[in-house]
Amino acid sequence: MHTTPTAGRHEETRVKQRDSDAARALDARQQLTRVLAALRDPDRVDAFLDDLCTPAEIEALADRWSVVPLLEAGMPYRQIHEVTGVSVTTVGRIARAMEHGSGGYRAALEHRAALEHHA
Repeated sequence: MHTTPTAGRHEETRVKQRDSDAARALDARQQLTRVLAALRDPDRVDAFLDDLCTPAEIEALADRWSVVPLLEAGMPYRQIHEVTGVSVTTVGRIARAMEHGSGGYRAALEHRAALEHHA
């Protein structure tokens, strides 16, 4: 297949735009994580989440987090679904993230345990 010089330039422009968009998204994510880490007061984090997220998004985040300690305790997926109302599919996704993810759930669980120990 033969591409024209114009088609090649358009493709190069699209690739540069996609790379620029990805860099912008990464920068925004890094800024968000820094801000969340800096907001040490739970009331301030709560206010920030209220401003940042829709009520449905906050509910989804809270639902996912409510599953984590139950999985950690060894509760079966179906029982977690019955207790929390979170779908078995979502429970499975959370379990996979706990097992093979970036370690965020594990770090949060450890932090939670440390807070409970000092309470």
